[in-house]
Formats: sequence, C-alpha cells, structure tokens
Amino acid sequence: MGLKPDKWIKKMALEQRMIEPFEEGQIRNGVISYGTSSYGYDIRVADEFKIFTNINSAIVDPKNFDPRSMVDFHGEVCIVPPNSFALGRTVEYFRIPANVLTICLGKSTYARCGIIVNVTPFEPEWEGYVTLEISNTTPLPAKIYANEGIAQVLFFEGDEPCTMTYAMKKGKYQGQQSIMLPKL
Repeated sequence: MGLKPDKWIKKMALEQRMIEPFEEGQIRNGVISYGTSSYGYDIRVADEFKIFTNINSAIVDPKNFDPRSMVDFHGEVCIVPPNSFALGRTVEYFRIPANVLTICLGKSTYARCGIIVNVTPFEPEWEGYVTLEISNTTPLPAKIYANEGIAQVLFFEGDEPCTMTYAMKKGKYQGQQSIMLPKL
C-alpha cells in the first residue's frame, strides 16, 4: 500500500471515488460505529430491507429464487424473525479499483448477539451498492439499525491490476442500485 492503511483508504475514496459517501473518521456516538478504521472501512446498512418469509411455502432455489419469499420493508429498525434472515444494502456506493480486492466481515456488536452478516468479496472493478445478507441465528426476533455500522470491509491491494476484472467479465451484479435477489 505504501501509505498507512487508513490514509490509503482516504486517498482512494477521495481521488478515485472508491466509497461514496465517505466518512473520514470513525463515528460512534450512540450508534454502532461506521467510517474509516485502522485497516478498513465500517459500512452502514441503509433503511431498505427484504425480509425472508415462508408464507408461500416456497423452496429456496438459488437458480430460480421466488421473489414472493421476501417482504419489502423500509424503516429505521428492521426486525429479523428468529432463525431467519433479511437482505439489506449499504448506504455506501463502492467503485473497486482493478488492483484491489475486498473481504467484508460482520461487526462484533452484532456477532455477539447471534446476528451474522455475509457478503461476498468485492472483486476488482466491481461497483455498486453492496447487498448484505443478515442472518438471525437466535430463537428470538433481532433488531437491525439502519444508517449504522453493520460490517467492516478490508482492502487488499495488488502490485498491479488483475488480468480479468469483474467489469471485463460483465458480472451479473455490476452497478447494482438496490438489493439484488439471486440470479443466473
């Protein structure tokens, strides 16, 4: 990286619009923290959710996902049913450079409550709002707070751009503007 990781993130966010909106510091007063951290960036979940429901007794099939299995919800607090999940999206829009790969892990505040956040890596030259899978592993309903921290993105910079980027292979989730359900 050459620069200290937090300085590198700031440089990439400001010069290459890698993260928008970008919070230069760590915001923590009365909220689950978000913004620049030592080696990454703590992302926020927006107030847009799709909550899994079994009212239609559908089979979960990643090749043919039934959108009726999800209920749309907008609000400052999302309640995820016991032993279920919701999809959310980030407040931040990402533009990943061709020589960068990210890994995203859930924040410990949620993990300590049995709430797991799953996100696949952001590949080189992927861009969009990130779709987040938020699992409630407990037998009780769980609260998710919109516009607060949900996960941390770690950035890995290569010495040079990769040979085949997500944009080059025309990835199916490129440029997503909202929560995306699975598609082939």
